[in-house]
Parts: sequence; C-alpha cells; structure tokens
Amino acid sequence: MAVRATLSRFPIDPDAHEGSGLPWGVTVTPFAVKDENGQPPAYGSDGHLLPRCENCWAYFNTYCELEQWSWTCSLCGTLNGLSSKVIARYSSPQSCPEMMSSFIDLELPAGEPEEEATQARPVYVAAVDLSSSEEFLELTKSALLAALEALGPGSLFGLATFSHKLGLYDVQGPIPVVKNILIPPDLEGTLPIELEDVMPLLQFLAPVETCKDRIASALETLRPTTSWERTTAAGQGMDGVLMGGRGFGVAMEALFNYLGSEYGSTFALARIFAFLSGPPDYGAGQLDTRRYGEQYASKGEDADRALLPEQTPFYKDLAAVAVQAGVCVDIFAVTNEYTDLASLKFLSIESGGSLFLYSNSDDSTLPQDMYRMLSRPYAFGCILRLRTSSEFKPGNSYGHFFPDPQYENVQHIICCDSYATYAYDFEFANNVGFSRSKHSLKRRLRIRTLQYGTAQNINELYDSVDPEAVLSLLVHKVILASLEQGVREGRMLLHDWLVILTAQYNDAYKLVQYKNGNSVTGEMDITFSQCPQLQPLPRLVFALLRNPLLRFHEEGVHPDYRIYLQCLFSALEPSSLHRAVYPVLVSYSTPDKQAYPRHSLNRAALITSGSPIFFLDAFTTLIVFYSSTADPALPFPPPHDCLLRTSINKLKQDRCITPKLIFIRGGQEDATVFENYLIEEQDVDGSGHTSVMGFVSFLEDITHSVLEYMK
Repeated sequence: MAVRATLSRFPIDPDAHEGSGLPWGVTVTPFAVKDENGQPPAYGSDGHLLPRCENCWAYFNTYCELEQWSWTCSLCGTLNGLSSKVIARYSSPQSCPEMMSSFIDLELPAGEPEEEATQARPVYVAAVDLSSSEEFLELTKSALLAALEALGPGSLFGLATFSHKLGLYDVQGPIPVVKNILIPPDLEGTLPIELEDVMPLLQFLAPVETCKDRIASALETLRPTTSWERTTAAGQGMDGVLMGGRGFGVAMEALFNYLGSEYGSTFALARIFAFLSGPPDYGAGQLDTRRYGEQYASKGEDADRALLPEQTPFYKDLAAVAVQAGVCVDIFAVTNEYTDLASLKFLSIESGGSLFLYSNSDDSTLPQDMYRMLSRPYAFGCILRLRTSSEFKPGNSYGHFFPDPQYENVQHIICCDSYATYAYDFEFANNVGFSRSKHSLKRRLRIRTLQYGTAQNINELYDSVDPEAVLSLLVHKVILASLEQGVREGRMLLHDWLVILTAQYNDAYKLVQYKNGNSVTGEMDITFSQCPQLQPLPRLVFALLRNPLLRFHEEGVHPDYRIYLQCLFSALEPSSLHRAVYPVLVSYSTPDKQAYPRHSLNRAALITSGSPIFFLDAFTTLIVFYSSTADPALPFPPPHDCLLRTSINKLKQDRCITPKLIFIRGGQEDATVFENYLIEEQDVDGSGHTSVMGFVSFLEDITHSVLEYMK
C-alpha cells in the first residue's frame, strides 16, 4: 500500500492551511506490493485476532501505547482491553507483524472447505459487439486469445454477443452452439425470458483449462450482423431516423442478473469484458449521439460543458446493479465515432473496472492490454476505509469506487489491481487544529498506519510539499469542476489556484509588499526560487492546461477522448500521472549512452543540448526522435540490445497499459507527433504556436494576475 501526502508535515491549524494555498490530502494505492519508499508489508496470519478500538474501530498499530492488559488507540485516545488470546499472542512480539511494522498484510481465516472450492473460481465473460466490422472482430478475437493465455487454471469463461439480439455460447460440447434472444427495441424493454432458462449458467461458463481450444473455435465463428438484419430488427427510431442494432444496455443488464444469481456460491467475482465498436443505439440504454453534432455546430453554447455530463442515468443505475451482482465491467471501445463515454463510463469506474479507448483497429494495443491486465494479481470484494485522528477528517474522496450507501468514508471496490489509486482531501474537524499525533484466493486484511508531524511555520510547510501528490489532488479537483461546471470553469479553478499560491508564497517570504494600496516594493518571485519543492508547480499547471483533459472543444478535442483521459488520470498513481501531464524528455549521445536525464519541453532545449537522440515518455506514448543533425552512422531504429531499448522495455513492463512506441527520424519523416509534446512553445489557451513564448507568456500572465490579487 503506497500512500503519498501532498504535505509530509501537516498544517497545524486551519489558518496555516488556508495561508499556504496548498491542497492537503493523500493519494492511496492500496494493492501496491510495496509502500511509497519501496518497502514491502510485514506478512502474517490470524488477521481476525487484530485488536480494534471500541470507540472508533481503528486497528491496533505500532503507534498505539501497549500495556500488559490494555492498549490506547493512537487515533482517538480510547483505552481498550486485550483478550486472553491477544495477550498470549503479544507475549512474543517479534512474531507479530503489527508489533514490528506500521504496514501489515494479514491472512484472514477462510470459510468452509467446500465453500472455498466453489467461490475460488474467477469468472470471466466476454460480451462482443456484432454490430461492427470484420476488422473490429479480428482485433477482439486476438485480444480474447491473449486473455485465454493469461487466465490461470480454475478460471471459468463465457462468451456472449450482442446486436439486436443477445447470443450465449455453449462451448463445452464437441462444437460451439449459440442460442439467441431478440432484444426488444423500445426504450423501456427488457428480455422476455431469463437467461438461466435459455442456458444454465454452468453450461455457459466453461473451464478454461479443458475448453481453451473450443473457446478459440467459437471465436472463429463470430461474424458481424448484416446491415439488412439490423435494419429489419431496428426499424424506424426516434423522429423517423433509422436506428442501428447495438442493444448494449439490455445485454449488460441481462448478463448482470444472470451472473448475480450465483454470486457467492459459484463465484466470488465475475469480470465482464465489453467490446464496443460504437454507441448503444437500440433498446433500453440507447444513446442519442446527435447531441455531439448539434453542440459541435453550435456557437452559442459551451460544448465542453454540454458533452461532459451523462445524458441518461441508465448506465449509472446499471452500475449499481453490477456492484450488487459482484460484477466488474471493463469497457474496450474501438471507435473513432462519438460513443458518449460520458454516459457509459459509470459501468466501469463504479464497478472497479477500466475504460479503454482505441481510435482504430490497425495499430491498437488491445491484445497487449488484455494480457497485461489479466497477468497481474488483483484483489476483489474490497472495502477501503480511511481513518484519521480526531483533529481532522477526510473531505472529498476521488477514484473508481462505489461509495457505501450507509457509512460515511467507506468505499467498496469490486476489483483493484496494484496500480489502482484513490485520493482524499483533508479538512480540520474544528478551528483548533492539532495538539500532538498463480490463481489463488485468500482473504486478507491490509492495514497501513502513518504518522505525520505538523509544520511549525510556513517555510517548513512549503518545504514538505510533494509536487506529484499535489498534482494528483489538483487533477481530481479540476475533473470534478469540469463535470459539474464545464472545462472553462476547470481551467479557471487551476489558474486561480496557482495565482493564490504564488501570492501567498510571496507574502509569506516577504518578497513583495504594497504601500498605499498600489505601490509595489520588492521583486515578484513566480518561479518559487526560494523553495525547491514548489518549483515544479508552475510547469505542471501549464502542462495540465495544455493537456486534452482541459483543452477547449474548438481545438478538436473529442469528447470521448476527454472522458477516457478523465478515467485514466483519476486512477493513476502520482509518478505516472506526472509523466502523462508533463512528459519526461531524455537525451542520448548514442543508443548506448545517456546524455542528460531531463529536458524542458521546448525546441531550445533540443538545440542547446547538442544531442542526436531524444526519448520522450508521455506515459501512453513513447517516442524515439533522431534529430535532423544526427550522424547518419548512428543505427536507426536503435538496436534491441542497446541501453535505450533496454530502458524502453523496462518502462513498458512496469506500466499498467501498453504504451505506443514511435520512431521518428527528423528531417526525413513527419515529426509533428513529437513536436506536439513540446508544449512550452504553445499558447496556454490553444490559439496556436507562439515561438518560444508559450510558457514564458504564461508566467507573465500569472505575474500580472498575482499583482492584481495582492492589491
């Protein structure tokens, strides 16, 4: 479990927090194999014996005071008694993980042997869109064949298809058999028959280890539904417009109910891989994608704001059904048409799944992403609870979870891998502030207890800043603001935050003072020259404003791509998010020798370095760029056994998604894709390139805004 605080020393009271201008909170990666310092947890057993506070329900930890018969809670100060079993356990403290480490991972006792045998079987169901093309289906087949290789023994797999009908495959016989049920075209329609009556669930779910070849054979039978089939089934839709035949909503609801009937008996978790080639346009849950064209053409309405909210609560309500059924949904959208991911995203983010978007099937990394996703361990049926000492409390929580409907600050996570990250804001509870404080299945209790000191003055608070954790909190806040009030409001929030922070920093260090309300003495410091921990923030804010997440609709940012970035960024741990927002640019003198580990993202940096080779890591994209002045004798592309290739392979291996790798020879090939990442030359509002003045102009604007703010 990795936990990164925006401030390693907390503000001592509300005034100190308010005066700092900094967000206060943490990011949490609960299933990370190590903590933020690279240390693994202390492992042990008998998690059910770990003492809990009778008042606040916190767990015993190394910060608690322990006496012979009792212990004092480190969070609320309550004195708790110890049971005889625990007293006996703590007589040998060296054998108790909770006595040795504040980061522990304890096994919980399993249920009955028969119960464990059935519940231990993970279930995977592929739901494939047949209202698609041959190319889409070929890509989907490749992805599912990769998935079959990644699934461990004991896994159960089901194949379903959807169009204007829902198809269930029985692959356990000598030849695959599909049974189809017509999907009603009306908006309120449901299937006329239960799927269990069409095909018993255990006939639909096939053991992967004995049926892999038959599943592969069934995949080969997949064919797109013909336009005649879809037209005949769909008929005339809204306002006389001919509708398609992609009955995604009804298919998902039926599959959730199908699987949910066996939740807790046949399986403990089911994952549905939903492959979409376009928007749902048939039956319940169909989406009206004409709003994209209308808003795009409109000059009078903020398209950025209009296209971010969902147009129907159907899929958010359906996500609650998935959670109740113990189903996690991963959506793989392979399309360049408007699909309204703003409405569909809830199915994945609230059920603990992922949302992937690929613009075409030609260079898609879908098969690699499937294999990578299923090869890493994951936890399921998780409950995440953040407890704090009594002086402060969690405020907003951010991430892909389902909030508990009854208990505050409790999040349910259906599926959580080692990369999934969540964030929390902190706020003071009162005005006083601080005083002083292979496939296997196991039930585990993972606990991380941390102690943070308080900063005694503003200098100490600023010196304790973690800029990457600050970026994480800012991204969550601007996403929330964009969804509620539009992209323009999200941009204003970010700009104003940097202005206020800069003003309060200059005031705290007494760098600028006003006389008679308008006379300035001293020189404005907008680069935070006296505080190294704050220095990255102006560049990060500028980069975030230039990111498609917050760029204006008029710049050609597709609304589905913006939603995809929201879902991706809101689940990334801070270091990965940093690369996604402000890419890392490294130079090499040869493919085997690094020249400089980090450059600013502008042409001047490239020219002054004199290096012939540059490697840019933008998290989802990796680019190797040979400058036009590079020695022609240098091998292009870099050899597979060189240092640069080794570094690239390690980055790809450690990433939660498969980044696209691009090689460009400057002067001979189009370098636009590389130059687009040189964001410091771009105007912050997207009005075009401004030579080398982009970031410089931004700082001048911040200076002017700070002076106005401080008057």
